[in-house]
Amino acid sequence: MSFPGYDNLRYGVGEWFGQVPGHWKLATLKRVVDPFRPITYGIVQAGPNIEGGVPYIRPADMTDENGVASDDDILKTSDEIAESYSRSTIRTGDLVCSIGPSFGKVMVTPQSLDGANLTQGTARVAIHAPNDPRFFFWVLRSHSSFSQWESSVGGATFRALNLGPLAATSVLIPPIDEQHAIASFVDRETSKIDTLVSEQRRLVELLKEKRQAVISHAVTKGLDPTVPMKPSGIEWLGDVPAHWTVGKLAYASNRIGDGLHGTPEYVDRSQYHFVNGNNLNDGRIVVTEKTRCVSREEHERHRVELGDDSLLISINGTIGNLALYHGESVVLGKSSAYINCIRSKLNREFLYWYLQSTFMRLYFDYNVTGTTIYNLSLESIRKIPVPLPRLDEQLKIVRNLEARVSEFKSLLTHAELAITLLQERRTALISAAVTGKIDVREIALEGARP
Repeated sequence: MSFPGYDNLRYGVGEWFGQVPGHWKLATLKRVVDPFRPITYGIVQAGPNIEGGVPYIRPADMTDENGVASDDDILKTSDEIAESYSRSTIRTGDLVCSIGPSFGKVMVTPQSLDGANLTQGTARVAIHAPNDPRFFFWVLRSHSSFSQWESSVGGATFRALNLGPLAATSVLIPPIDEQHAIASFVDRETSKIDTLVSEQRRLVELLKEKRQAVISHAVTKGLDPTVPMKPSGIEWLGDVPAHWTVGKLAYASNRIGDGLHGTPEYVDRSQYHFVNGNNLNDGRIVVTEKTRCVSREEHERHRVELGDDSLLISINGTIGNLALYHGESVVLGKSSAYINCIRSKLNREFLYWYLQSTFMRLYFDYNVTGTTIYNLSLESIRKIPVPLPRLDEQLKIVRNLEARVSEFKSLLTHAELAITLLQERRTALISAAVTGKIDVREIALEGARP
């Protein structure tokens, strides 16, 4: 949908805006704030959480635009500390903007948080009447505001937005009736877009669930729904085709091992790379500019016997990342392991799909150790129960999954692209409305009519 523009445009109102409506004014944010309640941050040291005390808002409590997730989860400080920071008390309708490293989250204070306070990572922006706080909410969520803030923190190690640049943010001020109209229009249109984004995200989740189900069924039930079934002997695996066997992975592998536990000698540049579990992704070994290199001598000293029957798996941190080895010159780190399949028993590509099944995710969850950093032992890998069709049937399953998963990948790509385009449209619509690139006065009135 296209929107009309303003007729009376002018230039020269700041580098961030280009042409703007001639009757709009230009000011800094601090000029539209209540002079008796200037822009300020909140409590520096809130002390321990006090049940029944005065709530205070941190950046972590805020969503990007929808306020705090739950008032019940907000921490509270003592009445004495809150009183000493009464200068940053927030009232219903005040804007709160995060100014820490995650700067740019904005919320309108609801009545339930009237009288609450802030931390030093958040700032109060009390819009002065008769201006519309909701209009300036969208101004602070616009591309022009973020561009100004980025220019003020560019190159900084600790990327925080200071009060000075926040107060000095250039803003355009339409007449109050237009502020109301623009705020109403943006509220309505972004809500529509958010609904579409939510639908696309749900589609993505459904596609991923369906893809997982297809993989899990193929590698444990086969492709022929008419074949007789038998108990696998493993509760979580259930029945398998009667002509399949089920055995431990160790019996279908001639070697299972992990990578180097020590630290190799790194060099600046080399064709030999030191890879860990985080380098294994979507069936490939992914080498980036951050991947460390080792010398040829180091590679020769620590390389393991990998070949076209080898599968790599992450076993530390993130469990279950997979890659098929294709002759890359690598030294494996301790967070990666290798499985060399016995070709007469197990096709490594069949194993690749099987290790992605729902049943294997359950197995990994049950067998990992550690609380903050998970580990999967080589012994647990050796004991993995693997259903084994004949080799020709394994290959048919592999080819079937390659084709079907490719279809899912295409559908997921389209859904994720739709989300990206909708989000880009949302951002552009907000910026266009609050900088006068589109005239929404009539459209806002039409939307308000029953």
